[in-house]
Amino acid sequence: MIILDYRDRRPIYEQIVERFQELMMSGGLEQDAQLPSVRSLAMDLSINPNTIQRAYAELERKGYIYSVKGKGSFVADNSALKDSRRQAVLQKQEETALAAAGLGIERETLKDVIDKIYGRGGKSDD
Repeated sequence: MIILDYRDRRPIYEQIVERFQELMMSGGLEQDAQLPSVRSLAMDLSINPNTIQRAYAELERKGYIYSVKGKGSFVADNSALKDSRRQAVLQKQEETALAAAGLGIERETLKDVIDKIYGRGGKSDD
């Protein structure tokens, strides 16, 4: 579930936050799913429980999770966050397409790059 890179310059708690965000945005963790307890995740990752607590506090502050006293932490309704991130990605895509057009990169070249990323090996559905 969570894999840490000890060579990464970022703090461990930031890596944990990022991994959980990725899992939630990709559907790997669905709404109202219970997260592992601070102690159990700390033991699984062989790190200090305070690090997990800090990561969970950051996720809660950002609206990714919510806590229920005595029960644990759960995945919040992230549909608004997903929509916001999707809009940001589409905006970046539009900016990239405009920059590519300005540089004379053809539409088919951009489509090939996108198709390759999505695993179709450059084959278009057209």
